[in-house]
Amino acid sequence: MTSSAEEVDRLATWEDRQVGIHRVVPYVGLAVGALLTTAAPAPVGLSLAPHLLVAAAAACWITWFVTLHPGWATRTGLMTFYYVGLIGFGTVLVLDSPWYGFFAWAGFLHAFVLPGNWRFAGVGASAVLAATAQGGGPPASLAHWLLWFVLLAFNLGVAGAVTWFGTVADRQHANRKRLVEELAEANRRLAETMRENEGLHAQLLTQAREAGVIDERQRMAREIHDTLAQGLTGIITQLEAAGQARDRRADWQRHVDTAIALARESLTEARRSVRAVRPEALESARLPDALAELAGRWSTITEVRADVSVTGDARPLHPEVEVTLLRAAQEALANVGRHARASRVGLTLSYMEDVVTLDVRDDGVGFDVTGQPASRAPDGGYGLTAMRQRVAGVGGELAIESEPGGGTAVSASVPALAGGAG
Repeated sequence: MTSSAEEVDRLATWEDRQVGIHRVVPYVGLAVGALLTTAAPAPVGLSLAPHLLVAAAAACWITWFVTLHPGWATRTGLMTFYYVGLIGFGTVLVLDSPWYGFFAWAGFLHAFVLPGNWRFAGVGASAVLAATAQGGGPPASLAHWLLWFVLLAFNLGVAGAVTWFGTVADRQHANRKRLVEELAEANRRLAETMRENEGLHAQLLTQAREAGVIDERQRMAREIHDTLAQGLTGIITQLEAAGQARDRRADWQRHVDTAIALARESLTEARRSVRAVRPEALESARLPDALAELAGRWSTITEVRADVSVTGDARPLHPEVEVTLLRAAQEALANVGRHARASRVGLTLSYMEDVVTLDVRDDGVGFDVTGQPASRAPDGGYGLTAMRQRVAGVGGELAIESEPGGGTAVSASVPALAGGAG
């Protein structure tokens, strides 16, 4: 049995061979054999009428199975039946007259309707008929038998070689056709995959856009809290203090001047935040100096002592890391000023090999860490949330230790990522 691909290929080969010589040869062979047999009949054979009837029947056989129904070439059993009939007609005609050896060649050409290696059997049967016709009829003597075997070997060699190369060519054609079909299927799957990837890419772009919007909103929320909210809180505090010091001209003016300075600083920082620019303190100074300046301004406003110490080898860090530590210090000091009622604050910046840590400790009233820290903050505790988001955003960790009456310690540890000059 042959596979469906081989059947389709065999049909294509057979249809190709129906054009031209492969279609004409059987009829020409019958016509030439009939004409020569009529003009020069063999000494021993059928009478004139029977051999013409057999030739006509053979022509009808070929016409019905091949000419009128070329699509039957894929029906293996039916074509095998046709070929057996073809050889049968050829045997009768060749035994009647050697001139029908011209018709015997149709067996070589039409052997391709047989499946697989059966076509070689068909070629062998056709070679027997051709050798018998070429030898002038069935062998009748030893010399005749020798001649017949020589003719048989010649026909088998030539026709077998042609059939072999034809079979190889058919198989190569089938393989090429199968490869083309597989390539077409692979291209189809690739096209489907590309369409799926386009959809996935569009989905990822949408998700990335949405994530970018969320990140930008969170960034703006943190920046507003770190600039406008804290600045406004400081301004309100200074204006309230100025209101209480109306009778003391010097104190009133100091509080008003401080409020104006805070307003200008907050406005500048808000503009820089909108443009996603580093804080001004880090543009003109290194991180330890920026922390010292921040602590000094905070002490001036709150009248609470703030000490800054640096351990380890101070070095420039990635800009985002330095901004994170500066904002963490700013938020921690703001919380101390609003809630701790502390008399002293210490800021320690520790440079280690892989980590940089900022510790902010106060001696204030403290709070219950296991309770609700948000109760310390009138803004609902967003400052601590923003601080955690900033520290986590650079791969760091934020820890808070406190207890009622025992002060508070805030520690931010971030990777020591190298960067440009601070």
